[in-house]
Amino acid sequence: MPIELVIFDCDGVLIESERIAVEIDVAMLAEIGWELSREEVIERFMGRAYAHMLAEIEGFLGQPVPAEWVARWDETFQARLATELEPVDGVSETLDALHAAGYRTCVASSSNHASLERNLTATDLHDRLAGRIFSASEVTHGKPAPDLFLHAADRIGVAPERCVVVEDSRYGVAAARAAGMPVFAYTGGGMTPVATLEALGATVFAEMRDLPGLIAAL
Repeated sequence: MPIELVIFDCDGVLIESERIAVEIDVAMLAEIGWELSREEVIERFMGRAYAHMLAEIEGFLGQPVPAEWVARWDETFQARLATELEPVDGVSETLDALHAAGYRTCVASSSNHASLERNLTATDLHDRLAGRIFSASEVTHGKPAPDLFLHAADRIGVAPERCVVVEDSRYGVAAARAAGMPVFAYTGGGMTPVATLEALGATVFAEMRDLPGLIAAL
């Protein structure tokens, strides 16, 4: 069936935020005694909701995560985003090309709505996606469950079999596959290993401007 809707993850796919978050995770987890490498942080947390990470930290500590630590993590993240956040290279042109080709687009992200609105506005992407931005806070189960992608398709009014997903994490790819949607995994950010994404059934690509051609080739 012809593709009608392209569902984008946000962090690492539309905006270059994943590297910043992972660097902060590594440093601040070490402060509380959890020594994880960059690769381990990506494996455990990338693509999952922030609440999932906090639950994992609580399990490691055996007690609630200190409120001061949570507040400082958020302050550090927001401060770095204010000076370092950029859109993924070529994503504006890609969105415009998809629209010109007749595809509909939306965002389905593990981030909360406040973060999505703020970060998409800061990178001049919000107007291209306004009214079609969905958060895991709207569903019972976040990625790797299929709920968020199915919710986005339902809200836009497109059958799941007419959707494709653009992701960059193992959990996002797994969610798309569980939803029965073909998934393209963007590797230009150099985060999740290509072999991991391919093993989960994703078509990998490293240049965002190639996406319209890849979708058309389906």
